Amino acid sequence: MAPMSDATTTDLYEVTMAMCYLREGMAAPATFSLFVRDLPPGRGFLIAAGLESALDYLAGFRVGPEDVDAFASVLHRPPRDLEPFLGLEFTGRVRAVPEGRVVLAGEPLLEVTAPLPQAQLVETYVLNLLSHQTAVASKAARCVLAAAGHPVVDFSLRRTHGPQAGFQAARLGALAGFAGTSNVAAATALGIPAVGTMAHSYVEAFASEDKAFRAFARTHPGPVTLLVDTYDTEEGVRVAARVLRELDRGPGCAVRLDSGDLGDLAARARAILDRAGLPDVRIVASGGLDEYAVDDLVRSGAPIDTYAVGTRVGVSADAPYLDSAYKMVEYDGRPVMKLSSAKVTAPGPKQVFRSPGYADVIALADERPPADGVALLETVMENGRRTAAQTTLDECRARCAADLSDLPPAARRIRTPVAPRATTSQRLNALTARVRHGIEEQLASQRSVPT
Repeated sequence: MAPMSDATTTDLYEVTMAMCYLREGMAAPATFSLFVRDLPPGRGFLIAAGLESALDYLAGFRVGPEDVDAFASVLHRPPRDLEPFLGLEFTGRVRAVPEGRVVLAGEPLLEVTAPLPQAQLVETYVLNLLSHQTAVASKAARCVLAAAGHPVVDFSLRRTHGPQAGFQAARLGALAGFAGTSNVAAATALGIPAVGTMAHSYVEAFASEDKAFRAFARTHPGPVTLLVDTYDTEEGVRVAARVLRELDRGPGCAVRLDSGDLGDLAARARAILDRAGLPDVRIVASGGLDEYAVDDLVRSGAPIDTYAVGTRVGVSADAPYLDSAYKMVEYDGRPVMKLSSAKVTAPGPKQVFRSPGYADVIALADERPPADGVALLETVMENGRRTAAQTTLDECRARCAADLSDLPPAARRIRTPVAPRATTSQRLNALTARVRHGIEEQLASQRSVPT
C-alpha cells in the first residue's frame, strides 16, 4: 500500500474546515498572510527562511487515496464522505520575502492566494517550515555578528529536534554566514565545507594523548585539529604542540578547547603554541556556545580563531519559537480581519516597502512604492508552480550579509537590541478602519435581533 503524503501532516481542524468549504462550494480565491506578530525578547531582527522548502512542499502537494483514507479514519467517517479531497492539488499563487532577507515584526514573510480549501489545508506545514527555520536562521545570524569576522561553524546535529531539523540548522547556518558544518549529509548535499575533529572517547581509547594525536595525524595527512581538554588542557596543548612540531604539521592545523574558562584557556594555549614556534596553529572553541558567549569572548580579546556553536543555536534555545500566524486577509475579493483582543489582523493582501535605514512601510499589495523604497515580497509561484529556478544557497547568503550590514547598529547589538518598527500606509489604515466599522455594525445588528 502506498504511504500517506505530506498532505496529512496537518492539524485536524484544517481538514474539518476544508471539508466544510468543499461541501459548501466555497472555492473562491482566499489570501492568507504569514507573519510574526512580535519579535522574541532579545531580538532586533529576523532572517526570513524556510521559503525554498515551503515551495517544494506546495509544488508537490496532492491529496491521494491514502490521504483520503487517513482523513476518513481520524474523522470516523466513511471514505466516500471525504472523496471531494481526492486529487486536490495546490494551484495557487505565492508572494514572499526571499530567503536571507531581514524582516521585522508584523511584516508578511509570505502570502498565499489559492482556492480556499487549498489555502487552508497547507497552513500547518507551511507555518511550521517558515517559523522554525526563521527562528534558527535569526539565531545563527546573531552568532555571525557576535563573532566579528571570526569563522563560525555548526556542531548542532546531535541535539537538534530530529535529523531533519539538524539538516535545516546546517543549511541555515551556512545561509547566515557560517564557514562549515559537522553534518556530513548537509555538507554533501549543499556543498558546505565539512568540519570536525575527534571526541574525548577517541583520546581515551589510546594509552596516552601523544599516541592518540600521532595516530590521528598519521591517518589524516592534511591539516588536523586536535582535541586537547580530555584530561589537563594545558598539558594537552603541550602534547599537541610537540606532535605537530615533530611531524612538521603546523600551518592549517588547530587545537580545540571544549570546556572550562575558554577565554583564559585560549590565552594559555596561544602562549604555549607560540613558544613552541607554532604561531600558525589556530584555536577552535566549542562547548555550549551561542551568540552571547561568543560576544563575551570576542570582546574580552580571547585569542580564539574559530567558534563552533551547537545545541543552543540549533534549537534557538533562548527563543525556540516565534509568535507567528497564518491569517486570512481576503476571501472572494472581500477584505477580512480578526478583532480578537491582542490578535487583531489587518485586512487585504499586502506589500512591504523598505527605505534606507529600515524605514519599512506595510502597505496594500497594489500600492506604489515610495521614491526610495523597494518591495520585499516577490511573486515566487503561479498556478502552483515556481516562477523561477530555485534560489541557491550562495544567493541567500549574499542577501543575508547585505541586509545585516545595512541594519542600524542598535538592531545588530547582541544584548538589549532595539528593533526597527514598520509603519503602515494610509491606505492600509483606511481599509482597516472601514472593515472594522463594517464588522462592528454587523455585530451591533446581531445583538439587536431578539433571541
